[in-house]
Amino acid sequence: MNSRRDFLKAGLIAGATYSVVNGLKVNAQDASAGKTATGAPMLGFACQPLETVRVGVVGIGSRGGAMISRVSKLPGVKVTAICDIEDAKIANAKASLARQQQPEPKVYKGPEAYKALCDSGDVDVVYNTTPWHLHVPVALAAMNGGKHVLTEVTSAMTVEDCWKMVETCEKRKVHCMQLENCIYGEIEMLTFNLVRKGLLGEVMHAEGAYNHDGRHMANDLFPAYQYWRYDWYRDHAGNPYPTHGLVPLCLTMDINRGDRMDYIVSIDSKNVAFADFMEHGLNPNNPRKGQTLKVGDVNTSLIKTVSGKTIMLQHTVSTPRPYSRIQTVQGTRGIICDYPYRIALEGEGKYYYGSGAHDWWDEKRANEIRETYKHPLWKTIGALAAKMGGHGGMDYIQDARWSYCLRMGLPLDTSVYDLATTGCLCELTEKSAGNRSQAMDVPDFMRGAWKTAPKMDVIDIDLVNFEV
Repeated sequence: MNSRRDFLKAGLIAGATYSVVNGLKVNAQDASAGKTATGAPMLGFACQPLETVRVGVVGIGSRGGAMISRVSKLPGVKVTAICDIEDAKIANAKASLARQQQPEPKVYKGPEAYKALCDSGDVDVVYNTTPWHLHVPVALAAMNGGKHVLTEVTSAMTVEDCWKMVETCEKRKVHCMQLENCIYGEIEMLTFNLVRKGLLGEVMHAEGAYNHDGRHMANDLFPAYQYWRYDWYRDHAGNPYPTHGLVPLCLTMDINRGDRMDYIVSIDSKNVAFADFMEHGLNPNNPRKGQTLKVGDVNTSLIKTVSGKTIMLQHTVSTPRPYSRIQTVQGTRGIICDYPYRIALEGEGKYYYGSGAHDWWDEKRANEIRETYKHPLWKTIGALAAKMGGHGGMDYIQDARWSYCLRMGLPLDTSVYDLATTGCLCELTEKSAGNRSQAMDVPDFMRGAWKTAPKMDVIDIDLVNFEV
């Protein structure tokens, strides 16, 4: 495997590809502020501007159906192809586009029809909203077909599949971005802005999670093929859904942009809450009744970065608890949390209260920070996003941002390296939790280029070019 990657890397170095970093056109070998970045040739990659972004949607479930309605309203974006296995979902998608007076898309129907869509000349971008086990096959087919791919999370769930995504993206020179909408949440982006402005001081620790009661996934409510998430919980332990709580923290903490994850340790609780539901909460004729699940009720993982920062990551879909991504960032000058939103700072002048941050700020002070330091992207299109919807507007902001970048010829906000770095934790947490929390090394998918990679900027959208 290493020789194969070394061979691929050498071939990529030999080819003259170009990227854009901080607005400068640079050779892919020099994609980190003028320094060698041969280990990550897609670092800062940007394609030629697309006047019209033609999107093909693979998988028209609840997420894909909502996406079609939302994305078709974006300026310069056309849904030109759709793919699913169900006639009803295809009909609903066509009706949604017709209501918006959009042209009828080309239809691809069948379990492997996505391959023809990915090879066609109908689309520039494949929007992959399929079940977990299809994320990698569809993404690879899209890239091998010369298409940019945007793929739902978790985008790849094994170390080997993460390497396949990285290597294919580097070989085909197309975008491969995971659709992590939580990057664009208001509090996540507020936190990023506060850190960039230095209000939290130096960050050394963060906490994130996907804590969401999902026991209903075992109910007999869906066709058999729609139990893919439950099937994974039945067959696997560890954390299969790390990205919602983690990826926003990675951007804030400069993971893959001057720092990287070094190793992870993980521990599973026993499975009693989900087991109780399986015994008492299912209909007697439910085919899942009596099955046992490998997933623990609560998985807790600890990540150490090369620079010494730590991250606590948690996952539960088995317990009766309100939804939370935790989203805590601790710095030398203060702390910010979500669920609910809270903040406490110490510092100079206006926000100095004499004895450090012993108490959470009151609601008035906290909301003052929230408004004063609202991320520019939320200031620009936050009101429109709230109107358009999608998890409080962050889905719309995500789609507005990637489509804007493609139309302007800008790098996307995250890359295949971010996808791989977080996706591989599914396998690593399962292995660690199954081996008395043994520390697992996180692969360096950037082969050292993270050391000189530029930090993420505070992003925005130019409304003149966005054409709202």
